Amino acid sequence: MIEWMTVISIWLVPVTVMMILIVAIIKKVPAYEVFVEGGKEGLKMSISLLPFLLGMLVAIAILRSSGALDAFIGLLQPILSKIGIPAEIAPLAILRPISGTAALSVTTEIIKTYGPDSFLGRLASTMQGSTDTTLYILTVYFGAVGIKKMGNALKVGLIADFIGIIVSVIIVSWLFL
Repeated sequence: MIEWMTVISIWLVPVTVMMILIVAIIKKVPAYEVFVEGGKEGLKMSISLLPFLLGMLVAIAILRSSGALDAFIGLLQPILSKIGIPAEIAPLAILRPISGTAALSVTTEIIKTYGPDSFLGRLASTMQGSTDTTLYILTVYFGAVGIKKMGNALKVGLIADFIGIIVSVIIVSWLFL
């Protein structure tokens, strides 16, 4: 089974590129010119995303370095302990909807401190995979295409993140405690 997976992983990208080129030839599409045009559009899109990305990164840095995040977690700690959520996981739960990079650094810190096979390491890993960077997605991608009204997308994204966090705690507690 592993041998087949290795063969598939080695050949998947070259075969996909070859199929695209064959379809382009059959449909008489100038593949190289279309590729270059797509590259130009991608570069323009990347440049247009920079202000939104920079704003989000600065806001996160201010939140963390000012101590506001630690103060907020200190306020939540009594509530979290009563419902069985470890306070050490709270920074990840708060930062994950905002920034994937900040959340990954918190996850890395938890795993370094408590170990990958600890309850907190498993919970952080599960939470990292069960939630998304909702505010980042809305800020960067919606901003890049000019969408101003994002109320429903924000509500649904944050609800999904909340459910992901709660279900992560439940499943990891059920499986590993």
